Amino acid sequence: MRFQGKTILVTGAAGGIGRNITTAFEAEGARIAVTDLDTKGIEAEVAFDGDLTDRVFCDALPQMVKDKMGSLDIVINNAGITRDNLVLRMKQSEWEDVIQANLTAAFKLSQACVKAMIRRRWGRIINISSIVGRIGNAGQANYAASKAGVTGMTKALAAEVASRNITVNCVAPGFIVTPMTDVLEDSQKEALLSAIPVGRLGEPEDVAACVSFLASTEAAYITGQTVHVNGGMAMI
Repeated sequence: MRFQGKTILVTGAAGGIGRNITTAFEAEGARIAVTDLDTKGIEAEVAFDGDLTDRVFCDALPQMVKDKMGSLDIVINNAGITRDNLVLRMKQSEWEDVIQANLTAAFKLSQACVKAMIRRRWGRIINISSIVGRIGNAGQANYAASKAGVTGMTKALAAEVASRNITVNCVAPGFIVTPMTDVLEDSQKEALLSAIPVGRLGEPEDVAACVSFLASTEAAYITGQTVHVNGGMAMI
């Protein structure tokens, strides 16, 4: 029960990774607050339907969590979207929507949460990045840029708040079994598996286990890092 008495906010909680992160923390005693565009069916003590690209909602969310639950100790910036296209065909809106949802929203929420953490001299912020942010991927210039940006932002914020007993880290999943990978054709999955030394796609539980470790007291001396959960696909 490593998180007994701690309040965790998980964004993008309706997706496969988000749900498993929520379940992992709940199993270890955490009080759970979640947010997504639609939180119906998510088991959590408090749920907020909202769009994190709405800056009013994003700025207000930490205080809403504290009003309902009394504190906010750990923030998991998991929400994200894709709008894939080749660079030559990518619309301005496809670029801006992904940057806003994946990078700007994570920055704004971290900015809003870290003030109280500094006062309390304790906190954990964990951002979900991606292998694509490190190695790139054709058709995902916007997504790769957003996730690379999350990694850089994480390092900068970690340096700013480390002296206040706040750690800030990234988890960068590889290819995980989610609805996004379910739509791949068998030939595409076979090509992926041939590039993954462990011989399988990752499970959402693999990501959740890493996130919960980084939020724990055992990881108190780890900050500004990106932990790659990709089965050896990229040994970085």
